[in-house]
Amino acid sequence: MQKITPFLWFNNQLEEAITFYTSIFKEGRVTSMKRGPDGKAFTATFELAGQHFMGLNGGPHFTFNEAISFFVSCKDQAEVDYYWERLLDGGKPQQCGWLKDRYGVAWQIIPDALMGYMNDPDTEKANRVQAAMMQMVKIDIAALDEAYGR
Repeated sequence: MQKITPFLWFNNQLEEAITFYTSIFKEGRVTSMKRGPDGKAFTATFELAGQHFMGLNGGPHFTFNEAISFFVSCKDQAEVDYYWERLLDGGKPQQCGWLKDRYGVAWQIIPDALMGYMNDPDTEKANRVQAAMMQMVKIDIAALDEAYGR
């Protein structure tokens, strides 16, 4: 197991959430699941695209918020669209490529192009791209290309 593993606390939807996530991410799989006396999943470990996670059905004491999010690097618009549409199913879109899924987990669906443009040493180009991104909900690579001057 990796040295640091995200641990997700769900109210009572652990198994449903894992099924949802593993259906979206390639190489998604459950690696272990422990059930409580009621037969429901209590704890589980799973992988999404090589990233290990742990989960718990811990009850309503805690909820997810945007202070922690999962950043999904996307190679092109098709990949941005794929993850955006699937993770957003039952969730809520937010600004700048962020969304909250149906379980309240925050995700950033970000194309590699955005990171390249924002890290360009030409600050004028980088600032134009940042201004364009700030107007977006789902990231549009063609609009970023235009702002960058491609």
